[in-house]
Amino acid sequence: MAEDSSSSQSFLRRHWEGYKEFWGERFSFLDNYSRFIKRDKPLPSWSDSDVEEFIASDPLHGPTLRTAREAAKISAVGGIIGAVSTAGVTWKYSRSLHGTALSLGAGAVFGWTFGQEVANHWLQLYRLDTMVAQVKFMEWWQNKVEGQ
Repeated sequence: MAEDSSSSQSFLRRHWEGYKEFWGERFSFLDNYSRFIKRDKPLPSWSDSDVEEFIASDPLHGPTLRTAREAAKISAVGGIIGAVSTAGVTWKYSRSLHGTALSLGAGAVFGWTFGQEVANHWLQLYRLDTMVAQVKFMEWWQNKVEGQ
């Protein structure tokens, strides 16, 4: 009986390891940020002036980071518009508080997604590698904070 339990446990462990490997491959881009996130002492917050300093100092990745920040602003506006408009319509026709709250959340997600797509095409983000620019900014910020 104990032998049967250990074989099922190893089956579950093997299954879990395979599952982690499968999704680890699909989310491997998160490894780019892990050295900044999984630190003993977290990096301090940065300000807009720090970001502008990086944009001015890096002619290759600075403009890409500026464009990514503009896209985030467009996405946020889309999220606000989506949330308010769907919640408003829901409240107008149903007067249901929980339905309005759910539509507020769903509208924010849908509006953010639509805003991100608009920004992607408007600013032509598909031509840029924004993740590299963000990682370069994080490296620059880490070096600046640590005094290197």
